[in-house]
Amino acid sequence: MKSSDLRTKTADELKVEMVNLRKEQFNLRFQKASGQLENTARCRQVRRDIARVKTVLQSLQAAS
Repeated sequence: MKSSDLRTKTADELKVEMVNLRKEQFNLRFQKASGQLENTARCRQVRRDIARVKTVLQSLQAAS
């Protein structure tokens, strides 16, 4: 996910994206704990995507 793609979305769309990423992070955490996680790099990727969404949301709130 690129930050340029995120900047074209509205705040509501970003909040929905944040919820989806949090759910995915939760599921990945459970998979890791049970030993079923195959793509370990996805944890890091999701964590960084969450940070990107938070950053864009913060900049939208500061601009308005």
